[in-house]
Amino acid sequence: MSIQEKETSNSLYRQWQILSLLGTGKWTGTRQIQESLLREGIDVSLRTIQRDLNQLAQRFLIESNKETPQGWRWKSDAPIQTLPHMTSSQAVTFMMVEEHLKHLLPPSLIDEMNPWFDLARRSLSSQNNVRQWINRVRIVPASQPLIPPTIDHHAQQIIYEGLLQDKQIECVYQGRGREEKSYVLNPLGLVQKGAIIYLICTRNDKSDVQTFALHRFKTATLSNQRALHPVDFDIDQYIDAGGLGFRIDSSKPSELVQLKLRMHDYDAQTFYESQLSKDQTIISLDQQQVEIIATVPFTSQLVWWLRSFGKKIINIEPIEVAQQVYEKN
Repeated sequence: MSIQEKETSNSLYRQWQILSLLGTGKWTGTRQIQESLLREGIDVSLRTIQRDLNQLAQRFLIESNKETPQGWRWKSDAPIQTLPHMTSSQAVTFMMVEEHLKHLLPPSLIDEMNPWFDLARRSLSSQNNVRQWINRVRIVPASQPLIPPTIDHHAQQIIYEGLLQDKQIECVYQGRGREEKSYVLNPLGLVQKGAIIYLICTRNDKSDVQTFALHRFKTATLSNQRALHPVDFDIDQYIDAGGLGFRIDSSKPSELVQLKLRMHDYDAQTFYESQLSKDQTIISLDQQQVEIIATVPFTSQLVWWLRSFGKKIINIEPIEVAQQVYEKN
């Protein structure tokens, strides 16, 4: 490929990216377009972006608000054929992402995704059979549904950006005792559990991995310092080890126990259909009873869950688990 052909190819790719960043309602500024392109590895000046937009406006139904700095968008009467193409299956996927994952994405990425969410809605507007899929699919919690707590929008944006840019976060956090404390946090991951979103992180004054509920952040500021990571941290291993099940002793990591539950066979159907662990076994005993054996993290979540069975569980081992389950029953 000649130098001229390569430059033309790069220009086409850049302009395609610019078109994909524009929506049909909200104006998208050239500075915002530049930042989005930079995240994609395309480093160009505002002058180049403005020149591209002026060229694209001659061939596509996009418009400028004529302000300084300029904002751009697709015209309201732009037919779907003039927009970047999206298949029906892709459109359904984007709609599902917007419905169920939007609150877990950084605001800066949401701004980039909004044109695609808008395109997905437009793509499905004339496809009744595919659009009905969105209206017929729901996700409901397995436990008592709760209204999510209110999260400070600015603090949430800073936390998400800290995780995205791998930067430390300076914050004020309100604990369960309502006392507010200041921390410097190293973000490691985000996990949603039920109605609550948790930041997994380390504190600058401690090396152990901790969880902080997003709705308890009062303020947050993005630091210029790079986040410090534990060498062997793996978010999946952390979750599998019971990190989000909450520890019985907050000063110690969750330990694995070989849980043994004795129940009547007809009360144990849950365990035939959904296993507690990969090594779970079910042994038949006398009097139509069974014993379920599984290796699981010993967490407060396990204790709460076992309590929900009430008197259906005839016996629990080991004894330290049984003591926790029957402590308040």
